Amino acid sequence: MQYTTHYASPLGTITLASDGNAVIGLWFDGQKHDRSILTPECQELYVPVFAEAAEWLDCYFAGCEPDFTPALALDCSTFRHEVMEILMRIPYGQVTTYGEIAKEIARKRGLQNMSAQAVGGAVGWNPISLMIPCHRVVGTGGSLTGYGGGIQRKLALLKLEKADTAALFIPKKGTAL
Repeated sequence: MQYTTHYASPLGTITLASDGNAVIGLWFDGQKHDRSILTPECQELYVPVFAEAAEWLDCYFAGCEPDFTPALALDCSTFRHEVMEILMRIPYGQVTTYGEIAKEIARKRGLQNMSAQAVGGAVGWNPISLMIPCHRVVGTGGSLTGYGGGIQRKLALLKLEKADTAALFIPKKGTAL
């Protein structure tokens, strides 16, 4: 069974989803892939893991790095899981690129290269945004691309984390907008 609840953040309402034991989804309402993993039987019901998730979000939106993460559960391919593990290791207030993640996976797998676009697809799939910090991934050269919650939110999240955003920019054209 799946359950949802809502959290009022400074950047808009967030929907949290759980399987009853772990967080399985966290989306800004209306974002790309919003609720795409939920089944028709999903119920709006406050389960205990939501209290821990709300505590994490309260800490995060207060401008602090949470020192814990609620239980998370992902139902995904091995490749997506690899990408999510790398996202979880991006330090608070730091950014990396899709290309750097692709290089890390290629090294780990003993390959000469890996597609940054494939990494972008996996990052874009992330159903547990913020807790799995996909907003910390930028395009080569500092382009603020590919955040399902919107580029302005991505920038706001990075500023909340006091990331150095001086070299980052919003592209004037392309698929990120």
